[in-house]
Amino acid sequence: MKRIIYLILATLLIFSCNTEVTKEISKQIAEAKIDAKTFKPAQKLSKQFKDYWYAGEAEISSYKLEQARYGEMRDGNAVLVFVTEDFLPEEQVKADNYSKDNTPVLKLNATKNFNTGIYPYSIMQSTFYPVTNNKHAIKISASIQEWCGHVYAQLNNRDDFEIISHSYFQSEADQNLMLKKTITENEIWTQLRINPQSLPTGIIKVIPSLEFLRLKHIKFQALKARAMLDKGTYTLYYPDLDRTLTINFTEIFPYDILGWKETYRDGYGPNAKKMSTKATKIKSLKSAYWSKNSNNDEALRETLGLQ
Repeated sequence: MKRIIYLILATLLIFSCNTEVTKEISKQIAEAKIDAKTFKPAQKLSKQFKDYWYAGEAEISSYKLEQARYGEMRDGNAVLVFVTEDFLPEEQVKADNYSKDNTPVLKLNATKNFNTGIYPYSIMQSTFYPVTNNKHAIKISASIQEWCGHVYAQLNNRDDFEIISHSYFQSEADQNLMLKKTITENEIWTQLRINPQSLPTGIIKVIPSLEFLRLKHIKFQALKARAMLDKGTYTLYYPDLDRTLTINFTEIFPYDILGWKETYRDGYGPNAKKMSTKATKIKSLKSAYWSKNSNNDEALRETLGLQ
């Protein structure tokens, strides 16, 4: 950072006769100083963290799901799969091979499955969060499938947040937009597993989960939220949405997620009513699940309570 500031100062001396250039360079110096002041150092990973998350296994947790949809409660299941990976910072995909230039991330694949009458819903969100715990998620994606069709959204963390979204609804269709970087609800879940004490609190700006934005057909935007952390509970309340998300977790490492509750108005128009989606933990196991793909391995689903 000091080198950047020195280069800018040198340039300023050369072009000092140009008032407009001088003003612009002064602005860059100020911004560089701000960046240096607000930069968050990388979190040092403990031996406990490395032993747990770099043992060649993923952590799989199953949950009993009570999902609010179309003004009624639906029974289903949810699964959270946490695993560390090497991520390519430019391409923003999983690296095929190790390199010191890769970005180590804690990935969360979160799935939900439930039925609405005759037809099923399948939801998946993926979040790739640097284990350094000092930057926003590098990438977030979400897909929702049901018999009417399917939708897909993806956020990439570059100079700004780049978002693409595809939907079978005419009003949403294909979208490409940019948002200023801010906290994302999706990254909260992975940040919690690294260090819950680092979670943001107070009045903050947050982009709600991609799942919620797509299910409720709300435009992509950051909204004001009140964030609270208290004894194994993290709560986000969005006044503009009248929506509350509460995540319950253990206060000791590895900070297991015990369940969550999401309260909001479900349905549309005058028939919308306040309802709560809930998830309660069934079971957790550590497994290299990608190699458990034989018929005999289906017994592991019974272990997770998914049969």
